Amino acid sequence: MAQQISPSFWELLPQLRFEPTPRRVRAQLGNNTVVDSDHAYLVYEPRRVTPVYAVPARDISAELKTHDAGPEDPLAGVPPNALMDPRYPFSAHTAPGQPLDLQAGSHGLPGAGFRADDPDLADYVVLDFDAFDRWLEEDDEIKGHPRDPFHRVDARQSSRSVRVHLGGQLLAETHQPLFVYETMLPPRTYFPREDVDWDALGASLTTSVCPYKGTANYWSVTGRPEGTDLAWSYESVLPDSAQLKDLVSFFDERTDVYVDDVRQEITSLFRF
Repeated sequence: MAQQISPSFWELLPQLRFEPTPRRVRAQLGNNTVVDSDHAYLVYEPRRVTPVYAVPARDISAELKTHDAGPEDPLAGVPPNALMDPRYPFSAHTAPGQPLDLQAGSHGLPGAGFRADDPDLADYVVLDFDAFDRWLEEDDEIKGHPRDPFHRVDARQSSRSVRVHLGGQLLAETHQPLFVYETMLPPRTYFPREDVDWDALGASLTTSVCPYKGTANYWSVTGRPEGTDLAWSYESVLPDSAQLKDLVSFFDERTDVYVDDVRQEITSLFRF
């Protein structure tokens, strides 16, 4: 019997997973390199959908100490069985192990390390991506979180008609959409700026960083609380996503989207 591939990935989510990477991985604090490894792993704790780096303890130029976590459980704020994207803190560990503090010169990083009990990760320290100032793979900076080698972002030009509404209010309509297909996310439509109703939108102070696409700025629908940070554009794009430059997208999960006048049923594992 043929087996569909994607369900097999979901079956792995409850497990502690890892994948070796051949790339040189470095982490910096200020101008100091604290992590430098040619033997890094990408590690996904149970229920985590994005990886973090783990390196042999010998590749960390910092003192490692047992972390005193205190009485509060970081997992208390995580709903049972929730899929954990990068919005959940590193400290919410779902695998057995020991949290660690790192002391690198004058830099103290409480809880920025984690030593999993699993023997396959023996002598490796899992590291909090956000605790460091800068990460490099070879000589290229990585932002947001490490890239998942099993994650894809594919952009395709189309001539289909697409329109997006919020509660009956038309926000954008185009006959030249760019469809973006990204692993674990619903398809996104990116609109040319001239096809967006800018009278309906106001600039937001929100920004976000995607390690696959770049840095995004946001807009909200004026006078509509449910339209807060509903639209975004990658003003600064990474080379792999140059097609997205200056185009505008909307959260399909929070709007009504029509493709060739057919309302789309949006299935999403995450709510944004």
